[in-house]
Amino acid sequence: MANTTTAIITGASRGLGEVLARFLAGQGYDIVLTARHAEPLEAVARSLNTYGVTVKTVIGDVADAAHRQAVIDAAGANLAVLINNASDLGVSPLPALADYPLDALERVFKINVIAPLALTQLALPALKANGGIVVNLSSDAAKGGYEGWGGYGMTKAALDLASLTMANELRGENVSVVSVDPGDMRTVMHQDAFPGEDISDRPLPDVTVPFWAWLFGQNRMAVSGGRYAAQADRWEAVNETV
Repeated sequence: MANTTTAIITGASRGLGEVLARFLAGQGYDIVLTARHAEPLEAVARSLNTYGVTVKTVIGDVADAAHRQAVIDAAGANLAVLINNASDLGVSPLPALADYPLDALERVFKINVIAPLALTQLALPALKANGGIVVNLSSDAAKGGYEGWGGYGMTKAALDLASLTMANELRGENVSVVSVDPGDMRTVMHQDAFPGEDISDRPLPDVTVPFWAWLFGQNRMAVSGGRYAAQADRWEAVNETV
């Protein structure tokens, strides 16, 4: 039977966001897609027509409060999945933290930390009613301390902590929150991190599909609070619930 619940996917015009859109549409979810650029986003929406689900697009920037409200309004009362996939890499080529322009760093925090939290706050009434799940996309840069990745990594470390904290705070409210490190992938953002380099050895985002099938097949409250690695040999092994 088709699912009657709705999923929001931010950063849905390409890469992992597009893969997630196809996966959830295939599971029968109605979909709300959002990204900054209309043409590629509408192309993703058209590609989902064969799934027989309702697909809505909301063009805009997740850093904008009015846009975030429009996304939540488009999803309506049936919202059960919020995937905070939109991310900002920051300055490219990647600078050392000692040289990082602070105005650019503020923008990265707005996209990678504030926007996911703000969308979650707005989504909570529907998520509580529907036993929903929030999926925040993280990165190994949150833990690695890699040279040049400090700005981006700081935001993902903050998002990991926010995810775990919200999971603990919302455990009694029937809302699950997880963070997922999708691993290195052949995407536009990853290429931006390595300008002029060949990244063809990285897998395409489709490599994560088995993980998503596993995650969405679990009891949502059982996985809440976990930090998962989508390309790991054992997804559960990186669960860090407390």
